[in-house]
Amino acid sequence: MVDFACKEFQIEAVIKCGLNLTKAELLVLKHLLGHNTRWFTTEQIAADLALDISTVQRSAKKLTEKKVLQKYQNNLEGGGYFFVYRIRNKREIRELIMEIIHSWVERVEKELIVWEEEQNIITVP
Repeated sequence: MVDFACKEFQIEAVIKCGLNLTKAELLVLKHLLGHNTRWFTTEQIAADLALDISTVQRSAKKLTEKKVLQKYQNNLEGGGYFFVYRIRNKREIRELIMEIIHSWVERVEKELIVWEEEQNIITVP
């Protein structure tokens, strides 16, 4: 839990918000974090989490785009292929989230500067 001024945040909520994740994407992320060295197909993840395969496919795509998951293509002998996914290194994910948090801090700082300037314009006669 993180205490920020007048509000407390669960770290999971910070991660979900920082990475802009849906509930399903967060479930997939948490599941793969629990098995950080294994590769999974979307079918395996869907079965493990009792989610629709299309939901897991969308989640895996978004998490891969956000550089949270690694994706590998397995080619089949008779032709065709399938993808497997696993979580990236937890340190890399932490660094990604910290970059996002630092950008939040920079935006808040800029807003405070604007706010301060606006307050200086208002003068009491």
